[in-house]
Parts: sequence; structure tokens; C-alpha cells
Amino acid sequence: MGYLVLQSNDDKSFDFIDGQQRLTTISLIVLAILRNIQHLIETDNDPVANKSRMDQIRQTYVGYLDPVTLVARPKLTLNRNNNDYYQTYLLPLGHLPQRGFRAFEHLLRKAFEWFDKRVAAFDKTDTGNEGMRLAQLVENISDRLFFTVITVSDELNAYKVFETLNARGVRLSATDLLKNYLFSVLDRGGETDHELRNLEDRWEAIVGRLQSENFPDFLRVHWNSRRSFARQGDLFKTIRTQVTTAEAVFRLLRDLEQDLDTYLTLSSPEPSEWSQEDKRLAGVLKTFRVRQPFPLLLAAKRIFEPTDFTGLLRATVVISMRFNVIGSQGAAEQEKSYNKVAERIAKGELTKLEPTLQQLRSVYPDDNTFKTMFAEKTIRTTDSRNNRVVRFILCSIEKHLSQQDFDFASDAFNIEHILPQNAPDDWGGIGRDDADALVYRLGNMTLLQSGQNRDMGNVEYSQKREVYQRSGFFITKKLGDENIDWTAERIAVRQKWMATQATAIWRISQLSLERHE
Repeated sequence: MGYLVLQSNDDKSFDFIDGQQRLTTISLIVLAILRNIQHLIETDNDPVANKSRMDQIRQTYVGYLDPVTLVARPKLTLNRNNNDYYQTYLLPLGHLPQRGFRAFEHLLRKAFEWFDKRVAAFDKTDTGNEGMRLAQLVENISDRLFFTVITVSDELNAYKVFETLNARGVRLSATDLLKNYLFSVLDRGGETDHELRNLEDRWEAIVGRLQSENFPDFLRVHWNSRRSFARQGDLFKTIRTQVTTAEAVFRLLRDLEQDLDTYLTLSSPEPSEWSQEDKRLAGVLKTFRVRQPFPLLLAAKRIFEPTDFTGLLRATVVISMRFNVIGSQGAAEQEKSYNKVAERIAKGELTKLEPTLQQLRSVYPDDNTFKTMFAEKTIRTTDSRNNRVVRFILCSIEKHLSQQDFDFASDAFNIEHILPQNAPDDWGGIGRDDADALVYRLGNMTLLQSGQNRDMGNVEYSQKREVYQRSGFFITKKLGDENIDWTAERIAVRQKWMATQATAIWRISQLSLERHE
């Protein structure tokens, strides 16, 4: 049944950090079984024995019920939203009113009623021993459901457990852990139910728009767009030290709400109301799978004028091409560099594009470095992300030279590997070992209409050349016109030429001036 993460200071009472839904569900099943045993008593079906069974099951698994007041002394207390209905109506097994309750209370009732019907239909083959079978069902649940239980003393240790288990592929919700911590801050401050409900509603709205598994990433991007750099592993500890009052809790909430739309648009640009150019640029970052600039962009979106924000977004695309896609350089240090600039924007020290660009020099490979890296770059297009990146690069060079703007995601054309991916040995005089090293060089790739690409297959270069020379793509026609054969040397020459085009395309002039004076 997975992991239960409990928090306790005395080993007598425990808060469920992870496992609330599973334990509540099991409790509802046991209550449904008790309700069915109660029905047997009411219909005079072995009432004495079933009364004993019911009392024993209740005391063992549910808790003590005062015989005079029928007030429950339960083993399980639910969260503040559900506990009142659970204690008042479900535990006594009486009438379940349906009017005047909130949606989550109706869900609790419907879950109980669903299990009640399933239990009532359970194994009716042996009439006369229904009470015994129902009691045995409870014992089977108790004996055969196994949990791994981890008990911690505070939220910080719980968070460390979450990190460890998540690293091992066990999905636990650090989102819920942070939520519980924020509620505990309000509880300590003696806040009213109104504040608690306000936090609950706004928190659920944020998480609902993100989906729970994306919240930790959003939280970190948001945090690093406003403050000093925090690693994912240190984030919860950092928040605990800085968010200690009700005022700080609601300030965090307001700031999260302010940044949410920007983060969602950077993650999924198309549905947003951003300008077409901003959506296009955000889409390029998504194609690259580069997220390191997100804190910087969140900070800029809050402060910059729209034209300056677009300029910064374009600059991060250029840097991502130079530093991440072609350079494959260390993203950790790059992320820290972005954070330093984001922090200065958040403090109001940088409010315009031009001075901000100057602060990004450390993550901007200069023209000569980029040209050299590009000229040697190999990208395996068997990976879907790499395939999209190469299509983007080729379409960008095509547009730069012919002014024709092709959608790199179009199905109308494909990447053509001039030396084929599955070339027969000694294709064009190139041995198999050399072919493996050359086939995914950028110089060996061009654009070709889908049908033509499919029809050519692994034919010799001389036959391919005729098709290239008739191509509507400038870069492909140029390839056919200028190369009478296709060798390792021709691939290298073409890739150096492509590197020159790429350096002109993906370039921040303010950071490259010293190279072109």
C-alpha cells in the first residue's frame, strides 16, 4: 500500500504527512462494514453475536463511541474541511443529511454510500453467517494490507524523506507538505477559520492550475525570481526560515498568484494571451527544453516594459542556443548567473533591457567560441527533442538566407540525412565506422519535402544530388549545386559554413560588438 509518512513528537499521536486519503478510505470501508452489521442487528439476524462483533470492531479500528451522548472519540481525525461531517454523521452510523453541506462533504458521504452498497453485495453465498463474513473482511483488510511507515519529528525531516523517496521513484507530495506547514503557521498565530479557508481556497486554485506534480518546480522558479538562489533540496528549509508569520504566508500566496500566469505561459505558450512573438520565443525555449532562464523572465515580466521583456526573452533564446543547445555547458552555474540578475531586477536595480543584457555576458559564449562549437556539433536526430531542435536550426538558416519562413513543426518536410542514417557499407566510399561518426553532424543534414525524402532512401549521392538541385529549399539547392560528391571533407566544409550563418542568426549585438568593430 506504499509509504505512510507520519510526524510525531511523543509516539502516541501522529499527524499524517502523506497517506491521508488511503487511511480515510480504509476508515470509510470499515464504517460501511459496521453499518451492514448494524443492519443485521436491526433485522434480528444473530443480534447478540453481531452486537459483540460491532463493538469489538469499533473499539479496535474506529474508536470509542459514548453510549449516552453518541459523541465519538475517534482514532482518526480528518482535516478541518471534512472532520466535522466525519465525526458528526459518519461515525455514529445514523442518518446522513444531504442539504446545506459543502461539495467536499458530499464527496465524503457519497464515498461512504458507495462502499456501503459494495459491502452489502459482498459474498452472499453463505446465508446465516453474514456477520461472521463481514467481521472476517475487516480482519483481512487489517492483516493483508501492508504499509511502509516512516515517522519523523518535524516538517523539515519529512521534507528530506520526501526528497529521498522521490529520488527512488516513489512519488510523494512535497506540495502537501508545504501546504501543511503554511497552515501550521496560521494555526500557531491563532488565525480564524476565515483566514484558513482563504488559504485553502487560494492554494487549491494555484495547485489545480499547475497540477500538483509541477508545483515544486513553479515554487522554486518563483522563489529564485525574487530572492537569493536556492537549490531544490534547500528550498523547504529556506521557506521555513523566512515564512514564519501569517503576514508572510499571505505575502507568499500573493506573490505566487502574481507569477503563475507567466510560469504557465513559459511552460505552455499557445493558450496564452501574450503577443505572437512572445509566444513564438517561449515556444523555442520549450523546444530546447531549457528552463534555466525562467526565474529571470518571471522577474522581468513583473517590471519591464513589454518591448524590453520581448527583447530579454529573445536574448534568452540566443543564449540558450549558444550555451545549452550547441555548447552543452554546465546548466547549474548558468542558473545561478540568471538568478543574480533576476534578484537585481526584483530589487529594482535593473529596470531596462540594455543594462540587463550586460549582466548576462558570463553566460553568452562569444562569436568565435560559438562558431567553433557549432562547426563540430553532432546531434542525434533519433531523439524526438533533438529532431525538433535540428529542424528549428535548419529552418532558421533557411529563413536567414531565403527569407522564406517555414514552420519547423510542419509535416510537409523532413530532415534529410545526405549520408543516410542506415547507409550500406562503403556508401560514397565512406566506411561504416566513419559513417557512424558523420551521419548526425549538422553539416550532413538539410531539408527536403516529405515525399522526396521517403522515395530516395539510401541511393547514392549522385542520384540524391539531382533531387537537391530541384529543391524549393535554398539551403538544399545550394548543397546540390556546390557539391559534386559527398565526403567527410565536404560535410566539414558545409558545417563551417552553417556555423557562420548560425553566428549571425543567434547573436546579441550588444554582447558581440567587440568582435565586429
